[in-house]
Amino acid sequence: MGGSAAGRGDSRGSNKAGAGVGRGLFASVPRAARRPACPPPSMQCFPSLVLALSSLLGALALLQLSLYLRVPSRYGKHEERLCRPRGRLPARCAWFLQELPSFLVPALLLALRSPPRLEPLGCRLLCCLFCWHYFYRTFIYPFFTRGRPFPLQLLFFGTLFCIYNGFLQGYYLIYCAEYPNDWCTDIRFTSGLFLFLLGMGINIHSDLLLRQLRKPGEVTYKIPQGGLFTYVSGANYFGEIVEWFGFAIATWSLPAFAFAFFTLCCIGPRAYHHHRYYLKTFTDYPKSRKALIPFVF
Repeated sequence: MGGSAAGRGDSRGSNKAGAGVGRGLFASVPRAARRPACPPPSMQCFPSLVLALSSLLGALALLQLSLYLRVPSRYGKHEERLCRPRGRLPARCAWFLQELPSFLVPALLLALRSPPRLEPLGCRLLCCLFCWHYFYRTFIYPFFTRGRPFPLQLLFFGTLFCIYNGFLQGYYLIYCAEYPNDWCTDIRFTSGLFLFLLGMGINIHSDLLLRQLRKPGEVTYKIPQGGLFTYVSGANYFGEIVEWFGFAIATWSLPAFAFAFFTLCCIGPRAYHHHRYYLKTFTDYPKSRKALIPFVF
């Protein structure tokens, strides 16, 4: 047992070309020292960590709802009625910096997977759905938005959230999620994918309609028209909520449902405050239009 490679016999070495070179290289190297040649161990799944982070995300959702159900968050059209923050950043730069971690953190987790590959269905779901959304939010949406300057305080907390949620969703789908081979034909996946694509389409189309309300350099607010804005004041918010609940159904995971719930508690109240703002500001605002859910609320 033990000993160097050179001591294993000359007859074996003479049967293979170049074997003598190998014996010479490792003649004085013990076996234990040669083990690092194996690939480094990959990050492991800790279900307790996923449960803890998902529960905390749900608690943050309830906190967000309690803070902004009665009073809107201080940016955009609601700045005029409240004290304006001192530090602000141009909207394009702020949106890019805030959304970037949601794209980079899962991409980094995927790159750190040993070996990096897209074979598991969870990895494909993450790349095709979650990262697809945040690629749009990071590299396309910010360069077309015409919003007002963004408060640095909200940018800071928004960036922290994107790091947190990007890690939670990426960590679960890359290292923990296990799906059967026929998951792509499961009703949960197909219906969730449909809702995700529908919501993303509504979201992008509504963003386009909002951009068309302003000319470059304008910061005034006008009544949005067309698309789902015919029925609700927060068509873009409605689309994003539908999108993330579709993602939750497609992945059928606790982190994704926690994120969808957070989205509802975060931008749902904002749609309600937008609706109230439009009704108070514009006398000709359509009275039949709802705040968030067509024909309901």
